[in-house]
Amino acid sequence: MAKKVVATLKTPGGKDWAKVIRAVRSPKTGSYTFKEEMVPVDKVQEFIATGVK
Repeated sequence: MAKKVVATLKTPGGKDWAKVIRAVRSPKTGSYTFKEEMVPVDKVQEFIATGVK
């Protein structure tokens, strides 16, 4: 997956995106999983405030 993200960021307009990684706790087991999402830079704070989709 890293290669895909790096290739995306090298294209024109690629710097307008940010990769957000969030730790989410499972209600069933109590363990944490990580959710990754590519988000426009100007929407990062909004994405963090809303929670996981």
